[in-house]
Amino acid sequence: MQRNRIILIFTILLVCQLIGEVITRLFHWPVPGPVLGMVILFCGLLLRGHVPEELGAVTGGLLQNLSLLFVPAGVGVMLHAQLLAENWAALSVALVLSAAITIVVTGLVMTWATRLTEHSGTEAP
Repeated sequence: MQRNRIILIFTILLVCQLIGEVITRLFHWPVPGPVLGMVILFCGLLLRGHVPEELGAVTGGLLQNLSLLFVPAGVGVMLHAQLLAENWAALSVALVLSAAITIVVTGLVMTWATRLTEHSGTEAP
């Protein structure tokens, strides 16, 4: 893949993140800017109808090195270990509840998607 094409793909990813960041700060939404940027990118890909091969290659490279992005989070946990130890009960409840809610919502969405694809006559991938 050409170097200019890679730079263009990274630029598209960063612009989507920037737009998401600007929108969340402008409207004071309680959603992280990068998450909204991902939604914007997703909508753009839906309009396009497919994921360009170059975008798949660049994001695949990012995913292969995803573990490096967790280093700052690990450092933050170690830096605030005392605070975490003091609030372990509340954090544990929040983690368990959020995991349970995520599982329930995922199950409901999958049930809805399965019914939708069965109703439309198409098969789920």
